[in-house]
Amino acid sequence: MTSAALEILGLGLGILGWVGVILACGLPMWQVSAFIDVNIVVAQTIWEGLWMNCVVQSTGQMQCKVYDSILALPAEVQAGRALTVIVALLGLVALMVTVVGAQCTNCIRPGKIKSRIVIAGGAIYILCGVLVLVPLCWFANIVISDFYDPTVPPSKKREMGAALYIGWAATALLLFGGCLICCCSCSQRDETSFPVKYSAPRRPTSNGEYDKKNYV
Repeated sequence: MTSAALEILGLGLGILGWVGVILACGLPMWQVSAFIDVNIVVAQTIWEGLWMNCVVQSTGQMQCKVYDSILALPAEVQAGRALTVIVALLGLVALMVTVVGAQCTNCIRPGKIKSRIVIAGGAIYILCGVLVLVPLCWFANIVISDFYDPTVPPSKKREMGAALYIGWAATALLLFGGCLICCCSCSQRDETSFPVKYSAPRRPTSNGEYDKKNYV
Protein backbone atom coordinates (compact mmCIF):
# COMPACT_ATOMS: atom_id res chain seq x y z
CA MET A 1 0.00 0.00 0.00
CA THR A 2 2.87 2.34 0.82
CA SER A 3 4.59 1.68 -2.49
CA ALA A 4 1.33 2.45 -4.33
CA ALA A 5 1.02 5.79 -2.51
CA LEU A 6 4.63 6.69 -3.31
CA GLU A 7 4.05 5.67 -6.90
CA ILE A 8 1.07 8.02 -7.13
CA LEU A 9 3.19 10.76 -5.53
CA GLY A 10 5.91 10.20 -8.14
CA LEU A 11 3.32 10.34 -10.91
CA GLY A 12 1.96 13.60 -9.53
CA LEU A 13 5.43 15.14 -9.39
CA GLY A 14 6.08 13.99 -12.95
CA ILE A 15 2.86 15.61 -14.16
CA LEU A 16 3.73 18.87 -12.39
CA GLY A 17 7.18 18.82 -13.96
CA TRP A 18 5.68 18.15 -17.40
CA VAL A 19 3.30 21.09 -17.03
CA GLY A 20 6.21 23.25 -15.85
CA VAL A 21 8.20 22.40 -18.96
CA ILE A 22 5.28 23.38 -21.19
CA LEU A 23 4.91 26.64 -19.25
CA ALA A 24 8.62 27.43 -19.51
CA CYS A 25 8.57 26.63 -23.22
CA GLY A 26 5.79 29.13 -23.92
CA LEU A 27 7.00 31.98 -21.71
CA PRO A 28 9.05 34.68 -23.46
CA MET A 29 11.17 35.38 -20.37
CA TRP A 30 14.23 33.24 -21.05
CA GLN A 31 16.41 36.33 -21.23
CA VAL A 32 15.52 39.77 -19.88
CA SER A 33 17.20 43.15 -19.99
CA ALA A 34 19.98 43.73 -17.48
CA PHE A 35 19.66 47.03 -15.61
CA ILE A 36 23.29 48.03 -15.10
CA ASP A 37 25.31 51.23 -15.40
CA VAL A 38 23.47 53.66 -17.65
CA ASN A 39 20.51 51.27 -17.99
CA ILE A 40 19.39 51.52 -14.38
CA VAL A 41 16.45 53.70 -15.37
CA VAL A 42 14.93 52.73 -18.68
CA ALA A 43 11.61 53.27 -20.38
CA GLN A 44 11.27 49.68 -21.59
CA THR A 45 12.20 46.11 -20.74
CA ILE A 46 13.07 43.48 -23.33
CA TRP A 47 12.05 39.84 -22.95
CA GLU A 48 13.47 37.17 -25.25
CA GLY A 49 12.09 33.65 -25.44
CA LEU A 50 12.10 30.61 -27.69
CA TRP A 51 9.20 31.73 -29.87
CA MET A 52 8.99 35.51 -29.57
CA ASN A 53 10.47 38.62 -28.03
CA CYS A 54 8.49 41.22 -26.12
CA VAL A 55 9.02 44.86 -25.25
CA VAL A 56 7.37 46.03 -22.04
CA GLN A 57 6.98 49.79 -21.68
CA SER A 58 7.19 51.58 -18.35
CA THR A 59 3.48 52.37 -18.72
CA GLY A 60 2.67 48.65 -18.66
CA GLN A 61 2.00 48.30 -22.38
CA MET A 62 3.55 45.19 -23.92
CA GLN A 63 4.24 44.40 -27.56
CA CYS A 64 5.33 40.92 -28.65
CA LYS A 65 6.64 39.77 -32.00
CA VAL A 66 7.08 36.20 -33.18
CA TYR A 67 10.42 35.41 -34.77
CA ASP A 68 10.21 35.71 -38.54
CA SER A 69 12.77 33.11 -39.64
CA ILE A 70 13.55 29.82 -37.95
CA LEU A 71 16.85 29.25 -39.76
CA ALA A 72 18.10 32.72 -38.77
CA LEU A 73 17.72 31.98 -35.05
CA PRO A 74 20.76 31.22 -32.86
CA ALA A 75 21.67 27.60 -32.27
CA GLU A 76 20.60 27.67 -28.61
CA VAL A 77 17.11 28.89 -29.54
CA GLN A 78 16.65 26.21 -32.18
CA ALA A 79 17.90 23.50 -29.81
CA GLY A 80 15.69 24.84 -27.04
CA ARG A 81 12.64 24.71 -29.27
CA ALA A 82 13.32 21.18 -30.42
CA LEU A 83 14.14 19.75 -27.00
CA THR A 84 11.25 21.38 -25.14
CA VAL A 85 8.75 20.18 -27.75
CA ILE A 86 10.23 16.67 -27.59
CA VAL A 87 10.01 16.73 -23.79
CA ALA A 88 6.37 17.86 -23.96
CA LEU A 89 5.53 14.89 -26.19
CA LEU A 90 7.60 12.43 -24.16
CA GLY A 91 5.92 13.65 -20.99
CA LEU A 92 2.54 12.71 -22.44
CA VAL A 93 3.89 9.27 -23.37
CA ALA A 94 5.34 8.82 -19.88
CA LEU A 95 2.00 9.75 -18.33
CA MET A 96 0.08 7.17 -20.38
CA VAL A 97 2.68 4.43 -19.82
CA THR A 98 2.81 5.04 -16.07
CA VAL A 99 -0.98 5.09 -15.71
CA VAL A 100 -1.27 1.81 -17.64
CA GLY A 101 1.22 0.07 -15.36
CA ALA A 102 0.34 1.76 -12.07
CA GLN A 103 -0.75 -0.32 -9.12
CA CYS A 104 -3.96 1.69 -8.76
CA THR A 105 -5.16 0.75 -12.27
CA ASN A 106 -6.37 -2.56 -13.70
CA CYS A 107 -5.32 -2.08 -17.32
CA ILE A 108 -2.82 -4.93 -16.99
CA ARG A 109 -2.80 -7.87 -14.60
CA PRO A 110 -0.29 -7.57 -11.73
CA GLY A 111 3.03 -9.18 -12.49
CA LYS A 112 6.48 -8.60 -13.88
CA ILE A 113 5.18 -7.05 -17.10
CA LYS A 114 3.19 -4.44 -15.20
CA SER A 115 6.20 -3.55 -13.04
CA ARG A 116 8.39 -3.20 -16.11
CA ILE A 117 5.86 -0.88 -17.74
CA VAL A 118 5.86 1.39 -14.69
CA ILE A 119 9.66 1.39 -14.62
CA ALA A 120 9.62 2.38 -18.30
CA GLY A 121 7.30 5.29 -17.49
CA GLY A 122 9.59 6.48 -14.71
CA ALA A 123 12.62 6.18 -16.98
CA ILE A 124 10.90 8.34 -19.60
CA TYR A 125 10.25 11.00 -16.95
CA ILE A 126 13.95 10.94 -16.03
CA LEU A 127 14.87 11.22 -19.70
CA CYS A 128 12.58 14.25 -19.99
CA GLY A 129 14.35 15.91 -17.09
CA VAL A 130 17.77 15.33 -18.64
CA LEU A 131 16.70 16.60 -22.07
CA VAL A 132 15.10 19.81 -20.82
CA LEU A 133 18.17 20.51 -18.70
CA VAL A 134 20.31 20.94 -21.84
CA PRO A 135 18.72 24.15 -23.23
CA LEU A 136 18.28 25.62 -19.76
CA CYS A 137 21.96 25.30 -18.90
CA TRP A 138 22.93 26.39 -22.40
CA PHE A 139 20.95 29.62 -22.11
CA ALA A 140 22.22 30.26 -18.59
CA ASN A 141 25.82 29.81 -19.70
CA ILE A 142 25.37 32.27 -22.60
CA VAL A 143 23.67 34.85 -20.39
CA ILE A 144 26.36 34.66 -17.70
CA SER A 145 29.21 34.72 -20.24
CA ASP A 146 27.81 37.77 -22.04
CA PHE A 147 27.09 39.55 -18.78
CA TYR A 148 30.71 39.39 -17.65
CA ASP A 149 32.16 39.92 -21.13
CA PRO A 150 33.56 43.48 -21.29
CA THR A 151 33.28 43.54 -25.09
CA VAL A 152 29.48 43.23 -24.96
CA PRO A 153 27.83 46.67 -24.68
CA PRO A 154 25.61 47.23 -21.62
CA SER A 155 22.53 47.58 -23.80
CA LYS A 156 23.05 44.01 -25.07
CA LYS A 157 23.63 42.39 -21.71
CA ARG A 158 20.89 40.11 -20.45
CA GLU A 159 19.89 38.37 -17.24
CA MET A 160 18.27 35.00 -16.65
CA GLY A 161 14.51 35.22 -16.88
CA ALA A 162 11.74 33.54 -14.92
CA ALA A 163 11.32 30.83 -17.57
CA LEU A 164 14.74 29.40 -16.74
CA TYR A 165 13.92 29.09 -13.05
CA ILE A 166 10.56 27.50 -13.84
CA GLY A 167 12.36 25.08 -16.15
CA TRP A 168 14.87 24.12 -13.47
CA ALA A 169 12.09 23.52 -10.97
CA ALA A 170 10.26 21.39 -13.55
CA THR A 171 13.48 19.43 -14.18
CA ALA A 172 13.82 18.67 -10.47
CA LEU A 173 10.21 17.47 -10.32
CA LEU A 174 10.66 15.26 -13.39
CA LEU A 175 13.86 13.68 -12.09
CA PHE A 176 12.56 13.15 -8.55
CA GLY A 177 9.19 11.85 -9.73
CA GLY A 178 10.77 9.46 -12.23
CA CYS A 179 13.23 8.11 -9.65
CA LEU A 180 10.41 7.67 -7.14
CA ILE A 181 8.30 5.72 -9.64
CA CYS A 182 11.21 3.46 -10.59
CA CYS A 183 12.24 2.79 -6.98
CA CYS A 184 8.71 1.94 -5.84
CA SER A 185 8.17 -0.36 -8.81
CA CYS A 186 11.51 -2.12 -8.27
CA SER A 187 10.77 -2.67 -4.57
CA GLN A 188 7.34 -4.09 -5.37
CA ARG A 189 8.87 -6.35 -7.99
CA ASP A 190 11.41 -7.69 -5.49
CA GLU A 191 8.67 -8.41 -2.98
CA THR A 192 6.60 -10.40 -5.49
CA SER A 193 9.48 -12.14 -7.25
CA PHE A 194 9.66 -15.04 -4.80
CA PRO A 195 6.14 -15.97 -3.68
CA VAL A 196 5.85 -18.40 -0.75
CA LYS A 197 4.36 -21.71 -1.74
CA TYR A 198 3.05 -24.32 0.69
CA SER A 199 2.26 -27.90 0.02
CA ALA A 200 1.20 -30.45 2.62
CA PRO A 201 3.27 -33.62 3.03
CA ARG A 202 2.03 -36.56 1.02
CA ARG A 203 1.04 -39.41 3.33
CA PRO A 204 -0.10 -42.78 2.00
CA THR A 205 -3.39 -44.21 3.22
CA SER A 206 -4.06 -47.71 4.39
CA ASN A 207 -4.70 -48.98 0.87
CA GLY A 208 -1.37 -47.59 -0.39
CA GLU A 209 -2.80 -44.56 -2.21
CA TYR A 210 -2.17 -40.96 -1.34
CA ASP A 211 -4.97 -39.12 0.41
CA LYS A 212 -6.41 -36.39 -1.85
CA LYS A 213 -7.02 -34.06 1.11
CA ASN A 214 -3.26 -33.62 1.49
CA TYR A 215 -3.10 -31.75 -1.78
CA VAL A 216 -3.38 -27.97 -1.60
